[in-house]
Amino acid sequence: MKIIEIAQEVFAIEAKEVANLSGQLTQDFELAVQDILASQGKLIVSGMGKSGIIGKKIAATLASTGTPSFFLHPGEAYHGDLGMVESKDILLLISNSGETDEVLKLVPFLKSQNNIIISMSGNPDSTLARYSTYHLNIGVKQEACPLQLAPTSSTTATLVMGDALAVALMKLRNFKDTDFAQFHPGGSLGRRLLTRVEDVMKKEHLPICRYDEGIKEVVHIVSQGKMGLAIVMDSEKVLGIITDGDIRRAMETKEEQFFSLQANELMTAHPKTIEVNSKLIEVQQMMTAYKVNSLLVKEQDKLVGVVQIYDLGV
Repeated sequence: MKIIEIAQEVFAIEAKEVANLSGQLTQDFELAVQDILASQGKLIVSGMGKSGIIGKKIAATLASTGTPSFFLHPGEAYHGDLGMVESKDILLLISNSGETDEVLKLVPFLKSQNNIIISMSGNPDSTLARYSTYHLNIGVKQEACPLQLAPTSSTTATLVMGDALAVALMKLRNFKDTDFAQFHPGGSLGRRLLTRVEDVMKKEHLPICRYDEGIKEVVHIVSQGKMGLAIVMDSEKVLGIITDGDIRRAMETKEEQFFSLQANELMTAHPKTIEVNSKLIEVQQMMTAYKVNSLLVKEQDKLVGVVQIYDLGV
């Protein structure tokens, strides 16, 4: 079998098993989501081995999408970290077999505190499933591993079930991109959603020229401004914009009269502008829509700066 064919077979097996998950959903999924929404505590995720690794990702996804969550290692929990668990918390316990000893050891304590227990396992009749408040069936018929030993389809199914929980909670909370940005202020998305134009725009020594400026002076202003453009103004009124692309095109199409051209003959009138208090995400949307790399920034119809695509940090 060719290497590419092996990969394609893995994709096909895992895709089929993920598709089968929808038929395994019961009312327990809906009730679990409702209880998480109503909870005043945290959603604590726990699991051993590969299930634990997937559990860490599920907890991270939940935490970043509006559900307070963290991962608790079952072994560490059994040796003191159960002190982190309050009675108002909900536990998400993951074990493909539903018989993982380290996970099952947590159940008596959780029952004594009356914690809600949501379990994910591939066996609805397992010990873990029987002692859970709600059970989410992540059972698969075939692992992608040819030996049927390494968790492959089963870990993918677990991850997808966790994503289903997170997305359901996001939608029911009406979780927006601005909420996401609040939890990701250091990322590029957070920066674009939270940062305003005035925080990044260039406002000093703007490359401004008169409408009757000669081409040599325009080229000098564009070069000196280091923005690839010149802003054509009459007093405080913006008339247009000249980019270095405009200059190159004029050299090609108006070669004979090029050195006699004035700014008003080169400029693009009515250049795109944006308000100073706009967010960077709005800048990106405008630049994409109009296929431009620079926008003039205005405050109460007065030019105050220039924002360019590399100011967005994308």
